[in-house]
Amino acid sequence: MSAGTFTPSPGAAPVSRMILAQTALETRMLLRNGEQLLLTVIIPALLLTLFSAVDIIDTGSEKSVDFLAPGILALAVMSTAFTGQAIATGFDRRYGVLKRLGASPLPRWALMAAKTLSVLVTEVLQIALLTVIAFALGWSPHGNPLSAAALILLGTAAFSGLGLLMAGTLKAEMTLAAANLVFLLLLVGGGVIVPLEKFPETAQSVLGLLPIAALSDGLREVLQHGAALPWGDAAVLAGWAVLGLGAAARLFRWE
Repeated sequence: MSAGTFTPSPGAAPVSRMILAQTALETRMLLRNGEQLLLTVIIPALLLTLFSAVDIIDTGSEKSVDFLAPGILALAVMSTAFTGQAIATGFDRRYGVLKRLGASPLPRWALMAAKTLSVLVTEVLQIALLTVIAFALGWSPHGNPLSAAALILLGTAAFSGLGLLMAGTLKAEMTLAAANLVFLLLLVGGGVIVPLEKFPETAQSVLGLLPIAALSDGLREVLQHGAALPWGDAAVLAGWAVLGLGAAARLFRWE
């Protein structure tokens, strides 16, 4: 038998190629899921359109869309990085998908990286769509787009860590219920649609420490008021990112 019989020799693909392939798969699965599309695309778009067109929220002399658009962008990040990822990963864990992938040539850290990249790809599509809708409604953003991008990346890290922590420690059915409940609670009390100033003063200080409130307020400071990077909101998001990702890495159960 000659030395070249088995040339090219079989083996695992480079890790970078495996991550890209898994990212493409994760993204296609997410976009084909009707429930996830409802959560990540349709609900934010409907909220932006409805509350911008109907004079329900008192935003003073400023246009409603200028206040709403940053909050809806924050909601889109939460819906994908936290709610959608928690539910999808929780059921992957329940049905043994994570266990089987963990036994494949794809390293476990690379699988988590692919899921994170899939979240970022989905967020880009969400933000592009919501931005087009907001411009059609008369949105006039200000500020540095790089500052807004930095806040979105910090928010993604914070929500992703919390979503993976929930998916890796709770049963799939519990994750489904808890993730949707948290989504609704943060939608109402996180400053997305209703300004935090409308809540009692004692509650404002607590609600302001939530990641959705920090992301919403930070994006408004940049996109509505033209401010530089709001370091206070960025610090809150960074703190949640460290806590969530650190706890997920420590407590996540693959089976």
